[in-house]
Formats: sequence, structure tokens, C-alpha cells
Amino acid sequence: MLFASIYAVLRLIVDIGVIRNMTEAELHGELLALRHEVAILRRQVKRPDLFPVDRMILAAIGRHLPSGRLLFSPATLKRWHRELVRRKWAAFAKRRRGRPPISEDIRDLILTMAKASPRWGERRIQGEMLKLAYRVSNSTIRLLLRQHGVGPAPRRGGLSWSQFLRAQADAVLACDFFPVDSVLLDVIYVLVFVELRSRRLIFSCCTHYPDSAWVCQQARNVCVELQDLDVPISMLIHDRDSKFTKDFDAVFKAEGAKIALTPFRAPRANAVAERLVKTIRTECLDFLVIFGERHLMRVLKEFFDHYNHARPHRSRELRPPDPLPIPSAGEVVRIDRLHGIIKEYSRAA
Repeated sequence: MLFASIYAVLRLIVDIGVIRNMTEAELHGELLALRHEVAILRRQVKRPDLFPVDRMILAAIGRHLPSGRLLFSPATLKRWHRELVRRKWAAFAKRRRGRPPISEDIRDLILTMAKASPRWGERRIQGEMLKLAYRVSNSTIRLLLRQHGVGPAPRRGGLSWSQFLRAQADAVLACDFFPVDSVLLDVIYVLVFVELRSRRLIFSCCTHYPDSAWVCQQARNVCVELQDLDVPISMLIHDRDSKFTKDFDAVFKAEGAKIALTPFRAPRANAVAERLVKTIRTECLDFLVIFGERHLMRVLKEFFDHYNHARPHRSRELRPPDPLPIPSAGEVVRIDRLHGIIKEYSRAA
């Protein structure tokens, strides 16, 4: 672009020098020839393609010529000028102004601090960054948090459910109902209990009619099993299903446990129990047709034995809740459960 402009200007200067040495008759003759050539071109080309250099030269010459002598109207020349002005100010706007930007590492560190400590404001984060030898202004931190959707410290949120469950997991029990359709399209309700710390399945039972008396009896059975396992329990989490009656909660309150009700339409608040239900379905029930309560109980008993003693859990570093002793040497054998739906591998004694 630059070289083309320089070349066009040099050619224009040379042409001006040649014109100065021409006689008046030669100038009039060349002018008539150029006018005729322009008329021919106008008949053949409706809208010629011009380079920016051509527009610049025509705009400069057009100031000294009467209207109607060029290929373009005055409005076109004004439009070219406005385009040049726009490009000038657009290039100016691209220049970086203000403080230099912070690096990606510092940006990630600020966001990590804000999310890990919801009670910290931008001044507290600025102080922590200063301790690490990073000088960042509080306005930069505030703008960064706003851009990433992190609100002010007082309204950023308190203790989340995940933090609460991690802090209390050593003594928290979660339960949930889920339905199973039998071959006769009858709905069988399954009640499961799981301990959050060890991911151990404590108890499960199923029925067609989960009334208040049945639910209370299952609560008593769970308390007895917890005493046999010597598992302390300080809190029970369940949703607001009407099947969890006041008498059901009273059984656990009598054992010294608190009841934590999840918010409405918030399955993540009881994520461990919800994930357990999904595991039961995807690894077992989706491959079977259930004939009745007795059949479902046998299937669940087999699956829960596998779940507690053989199935790896990512939250437990790929270890089962209650692993069985396995010999360190011996032939590797496969154990089929539920007619091959579930497979386990162990070493022969």
C-alpha cells in the first residue's frame, strides 16, 4: 500500500512536469482525447474499481476542477473522505491506554482466591497478592471479578452445600426414594440410605405402598444397623417428598441426629444419594425386567453386596467402602453376579 502510493505520487509529479513543457494546442488536443476516452469508458463500465491511491489522487485533483468533469459526484468524494477519517480514528482507538494488563497467571490466582474465599473483598485479595510480591490495584481486581461473574464479598454466598457436606461427611447419612416399574407396570418404591464419608450403603428396602408406618419401620431398622456397625450419625439429608413424614424424622431425632431438608427442585443438594440412584439404574436395573417385590429385593441385595465390597469409588481413590481381603498372589478369576450383568475380578485363594 505504501509503495503503491509513493509510485502513484511520483508518476503524478512526472506528468505535471511533462504538461508544463507542452504547448497550449497540444494540451487542448490531449484534453479532448481524454474526454472522449472517458466517455467511452462510461459506456462500458458502470462502476469502476479503484484502489485507495486512485481515490486519494482524484479527491485531491477534484478540488480544482468544476463539477461534472470527473467520473464521480461530490457526494462520492465526501464519502471517500469520511472513510479515511474513520480509518484514522479507528487506528487511534486501537492504541492501548491505561495500566498494562495483568498476566494470565495473576488473573487465575485472583479468581481462585475469590472463589475459594467468598468472604474476601478486593482489598483483602489485594493484600494477599501484595504478600506474594504482586502489585495489583483494587480497581483492577474489582473489574476482573465483575467480568467473570464473581459478586461482591458480602453477597458472594456463604457456605455451599459441597463445603458443608465435606465438613460434616464423617457423620452424615443421606436417603432417597426412587420408583421401579415392574413387568405388570406396577410401581415399586425403593428406599436407600448411604453414608457420605465411606459411600457405604447402609440399608435398602422396597414396597408398593410406602405409607407412614412402613417408612417409620425402615427408619428404626436403619438405626439398629448403624448401632451394629458402630457408625455415629449426626445428620440425615433427604428431600421434601411427602413420603418422609414427621414420624420418620422423629425416629432419627430420638437418636440425636438433625434433619436437613434440601431446597425445592435442588437435586444437587443431595448429590450423593441422587448419584447412587443413577448408579443402581445404569449398572443394574436398566438391564433387567422386575417381576415383583421379592425379585427386586434379591436383585438389590446382590447389587448392594457388590457395591459395598467390590465396586471401586472415585471419591475413595478407587477403593470399595468395605473391601474384602484379597490374596496378593494367585490366579485371577472372574466372578459373575446377576447372571453376568455385573463382573468382578479377584484372585483365587
